[in-house]
Amino acid sequence: MDAAQATIPKNMPLFVQNKEDQKIIQSQGFKDVRVLTQATFEGIKLTKTGGQHGTDAMYRIPKLKAGLGEAMGVVFEAAGHETVYVAGDTIWRSEVDQAIQTFKPDVIVLNTGNALVDGFKESIIMGKEDTYHATQKAPNAKVVAVHMDAINHMSVTRAELADYVKDKGIQDKVLIPIDGETLSF
Repeated sequence: MDAAQATIPKNMPLFVQNKEDQKIIQSQGFKDVRVLTQATFEGIKLTKTGGQHGTDAMYRIPKLKAGLGEAMGVVFEAAGHETVYVAGDTIWRSEVDQAIQTFKPDVIVLNTGNALVDGFKESIIMGKEDTYHATQKAPNAKVVAVHMDAINHMSVTRAELADYVKDKGIQDKVLIPIDGETLSF
């Protein structure tokens, strides 16, 4: 986080999910911090979508709820370009279904590392089954599976997901980029 604070220009527009995040980021010296609901920036329409960074049971524990925080996704739309839905740090919920139905994205980016927290069998983000689920909910979309391998509480690796995707026969619909890889659509 310190590297980002030092690297990102203080006048660069930053979009955040709520007023609490806005205050924190402004306190770090950033001048143009905007709470996102819906905005157009340089010809790209950004729309905030909902989600939840864990299960309802997790959110009933105040300390865990505070640590998990609010979750949001973003849909990016621009004339002549693919519509991209970045689901964010969420489990699969009705908000994800709604975003797919409403925006009909061409590309869906899912955090699929199946991150676990102590004391729970359920994940705080999506896993490999959610990758398959996305291909069924949006059969014409490309699914980009990210947020694996880099953090110690992830329980799904790229290799495991690649095997799963192949077993399900959806390898033509799912992309699993390596760190630093750039994808173009």
